[in-house]
Amino acid sequence: MSEIAAKAPTRPRRRLIVSRLVPYLLLQVLIVIATILGLRLLQPSDPDDFAVSGFSLREDGATRPVTLPHFTSSRYSLGDPPLYTGAFTFRRDQAASGWSVFLPRFSNAVEVAVNGVVVLDSRRDANANRPDRNTPQIAMIPASLLRDGSNEIMVRLFVWGPLKGFLDTVYVGPDAALRPAFETRTLLFVTLPVVFSAWQSILAVILAIMWLMRRREPVYGVLAVAMVLGVVQAFVPPPVPPAPTSRLAAVLLASAPTESALIVMFGVLFFGWRWPRYGTLLFAPGLIVFVVGLIAGPPLPRILFLVLGIPTVGISLFLMACVTATAVVRRQDAASFTIGCAVTIVLTCWVHDMLSVFEIVTNERIFVSRLSYSAMLVAIGAGLTWRFARALNQVDSFAGQLVARVREAEERLKASFAREEERARAAALANERTRLMRDLHDGLGGQLVSIVALSERGHEGATITDAARAALKDLRLVIDSMDDIGGDLMLALGSWRERATAQLRPHDIALDWRVATPQGLPLHPELRPWHVIQIVRILDEAVTNAVKHAQARNVAVTIETLDGGQGPYGVISVTDDGRGFVPSGNGASQTARGLRNMRSRAARCGAVLDLSSDASGTRVRLQLPQVFPDSDAAGG
Repeated sequence: MSEIAAKAPTRPRRRLIVSRLVPYLLLQVLIVIATILGLRLLQPSDPDDFAVSGFSLREDGATRPVTLPHFTSSRYSLGDPPLYTGAFTFRRDQAASGWSVFLPRFSNAVEVAVNGVVVLDSRRDANANRPDRNTPQIAMIPASLLRDGSNEIMVRLFVWGPLKGFLDTVYVGPDAALRPAFETRTLLFVTLPVVFSAWQSILAVILAIMWLMRRREPVYGVLAVAMVLGVVQAFVPPPVPPAPTSRLAAVLLASAPTESALIVMFGVLFFGWRWPRYGTLLFAPGLIVFVVGLIAGPPLPRILFLVLGIPTVGISLFLMACVTATAVVRRQDAASFTIGCAVTIVLTCWVHDMLSVFEIVTNERIFVSRLSYSAMLVAIGAGLTWRFARALNQVDSFAGQLVARVREAEERLKASFAREEERARAAALANERTRLMRDLHDGLGGQLVSIVALSERGHEGATITDAARAALKDLRLVIDSMDDIGGDLMLALGSWRERATAQLRPHDIALDWRVATPQGLPLHPELRPWHVIQIVRILDEAVTNAVKHAQARNVAVTIETLDGGQGPYGVISVTDDGRGFVPSGNGASQTARGLRNMRSRAARCGAVLDLSSDASGTRVRLQLPQVFPDSDAAGG
């Protein structure tokens, strides 16, 4: 039962794979057929009316008749190159537009002579000597060389391998009739590859920048390196024997296996898989070609490229086709379909080229792998750039949405803060109102009750007057404390000094006002009116005690700022020269109650009250806090 249960889930999975893979393979078969038809239909047509195909070939010391197109028997013939000799007919009445000789394809280089005079030497154009370029050649024939009737044409074919030499049909005729075919081939096999290579170089720079900005995505860097190698192969001048050439140039021209291995690596990384350890073996042929080419020099890189490079390119294309097919089965997205179709086209072109290399297709020597390969790289690079740009647009859109949401949240927070601030302000006003009512009740209310009681008992007016003055004093204290002093306690102390002076003057007590430090007291932005009331009442209590109980003649008030461990703090001292007192242990006594009230008020402000008394007088020292508490319950 367990085996049956294990096999059951695999059947739907196999069916899913088959249902996805079979349509994809059928699509690739259609693409292969379309590519073959395209190679047949898009092949440029040549002016067959002016074809010269019958030649006499002298090669390896023997002469025999041949028909073009023709493959030579040797792969290396620089010392004694094959010489093709033929004839064409010229009529004077056809010389109005001038005559030319047109060679569609050849390998590796040609020298053309008309009636014994050289009119074309492709070795002067380095790019024309690469078989993968399919570069055509055309040359005007001077009118002085042409004879009415039969004319001799000789084509010397220089072959330096590793492939056999090849010469296509030669065309001789009016330039106006040959030039369109030459321009068409130039567009397809010269201009178009240069355009693709230029696009590759631009995309390589873009992808390199993208990789530098996103190091965690090496797929951009791998594709950029592959494109750079392709651009180098396209623009490095090829070696033209027997002139001495750079070994590095020869090696770079044979770097296609390394480039194809990089493309496989790109495919694996692009579809989100890890590059396997054994995958580095795919780079071994390219590394061998590079090292041996640098050591030995030409023509060994070309031979190794034929033996190792071309099969490696084919294996890489096959692996890339397998990778894309697996991605199609798993992902079913447009990217995998597109890359898979592009790889199929390149693989078909590679098979076409191999048929030409092995002379299975005897009348063709057009290599289209490089052109299709460059087109595939450009398409992949453009797709990656488009995907990156789309990702940036998505990021920008997300950033815009995020900014809008942040702005909305900010507005909500501002409104919330405004409401909280309004509630805090209302709570502060309520607290101030409560404290004001309590201060009025404790101070002014008690005084008014005393006045009412004295008047009801029939006391004399002087006593009632004193009680009324005390009530008025307390009311002024509450009113003065409500003034905005900006955290500067010295302003409140200035008003208190005037009241204290007026209180001491009738008793002939002098007030000595001393400010020991220039700044007086530190500024306290957090200072509230109820703080000021508590401090002033403590000072009032000290002065009242000096008047009523100490029988003092002088009262000194000292104000200073001291430096503490955590910052400056203020100190207010009230000293009299009275007889002093002995603190009573009876908490019910008037003195004990007064001291207890003073300490309670100091604690509510966060201040520290220190009181000392002896025969020489009494000293009340009030040490202000560095920061006043926001709640009067802080002091307990």
